[in-house]
Amino acid sequence: MPEFEQTLGAGTLISIAAGAVALLLVLIIQFRIHAFVSLILVSFLTALVTGIPAGNILTTLTSAFGSTLGGVALLVGLGAMLGRLLEVSGGAQALADDLVRRFGEKRAPLALGIASLFFGFPIFFDAGLVVMLPVMFTVGRRLGGSLLLYGIPVATAFSCMHVFVPPHPGPVAAAELLGADVGLLIIVGLLVAIPTWVVAGHFFGSWIGKRIYLPVPDNVTDEQSSDDDRISLPSPGLVVALLLLPLVLIFMNTGLDFARAQEWVSKDASWFQLARTVGSTPIALLISVLVAGYVLGPMRGRDPIKVERIVDSALGPVCSVILITGAGGMFGGVLRASGIGNALSDVLADIGMPILVAGFLISTALRVAQGSATVALITAAGLVQPAVQAAGYQGIQLSAIVIAVASGSVMLSHVNDSGFWLVGRFFNMDIKTTFKTWTAMQTLVGLVGFALSGIIFWLA
Repeated sequence: MPEFEQTLGAGTLISIAAGAVALLLVLIIQFRIHAFVSLILVSFLTALVTGIPAGNILTTLTSAFGSTLGGVALLVGLGAMLGRLLEVSGGAQALADDLVRRFGEKRAPLALGIASLFFGFPIFFDAGLVVMLPVMFTVGRRLGGSLLLYGIPVATAFSCMHVFVPPHPGPVAAAELLGADVGLLIIVGLLVAIPTWVVAGHFFGSWIGKRIYLPVPDNVTDEQSSDDDRISLPSPGLVVALLLLPLVLIFMNTGLDFARAQEWVSKDASWFQLARTVGSTPIALLISVLVAGYVLGPMRGRDPIKVERIVDSALGPVCSVILITGAGGMFGGVLRASGIGNALSDVLADIGMPILVAGFLISTALRVAQGSATVALITAAGLVQPAVQAAGYQGIQLSAIVIAVASGSVMLSHVNDSGFWLVGRFFNMDIKTTFKTWTAMQTLVGLVGFALSGIIFWLA
């Protein structure tokens, strides 16, 4: 591929970037063109306008797309499989019921929220919410009070885990773009997600639930088949063990890397290399899927053919997410190859805006404009990547930057966000009430997450 030297000035490049983002938003919002197609088209046009040689454009697009998917597709696909196995097995119900018994009926919202935090690790937001709905509605009917008392803690828990903690696609893609360690990001993400949930889920849920009464909907359905009903639910301990297995393996990898950095072990040792491979995020999730497939399938009397179908059904819903993530990485790759990212870096340095703040504000603007948290997170990460690399941030600071950008991606959710309508529909809320509850909660998640990321960045 011939060498390319950018001759356009910083102002021109930033104007092109602003125009590219505006065009992307118009295509998605106004013309309703799918985000995947829109991102590819805008990436191509941006490459043309910025002067990247025609012979280099296709290579630039495909290499950026492929490198993003290389780090994302395995994690998202395997994470979705694990989540689906836990969902269909009845593990959510078993864990939630156990927590309600342990915490007592008065602390039922707290118990439901904690259960959702556990299940929010492998299960995507919308799937997790659907899983918990029957449990949440049942508890709400039994104990009384507004549905928001139980619904806000649950929805907030899944939202926090989805936006802050791998293997969810947003933080994984941002980590890939910014060079953050996934193991460290899991730790930092949990350190942010849990207290954020306490504020935005537990305390805000309790406050808003006492001020807005929502009756529990009557249309509660159980989608499990009769065959699955005859299979006993897994024990809460087994469910927790399956959730902890990938975390333990990934944390082992992170610990080994720390030991190598301290020269406690030799990186050339065969056992070290094997352990590092086993503890890598894709292999850790692969092992977890295999273990979950056996202990929740044949070991509990479920036909292996049904297990195969369950696992297969997990891939369809995430294909769109994976492709959009890859296309977002493609757009970021064009911004880097064209020199736009470097130009933005120079401008940020000139005005003195910290990268942490810039990433948060850019992500917030994109979120408000087009609705998708994943697109906002990936695009913002691509824009600040050159500045992050130029500054030489490492370790925990990189993870804090990812969290800051992720915090912006959930700010001010409104009518262009699918989650806005999903929660409003499930909870039988009108638009005004959805703004008072869901939008307020999402904004609180973003503000608290950003504040905590700043503290972690400063302490690191």
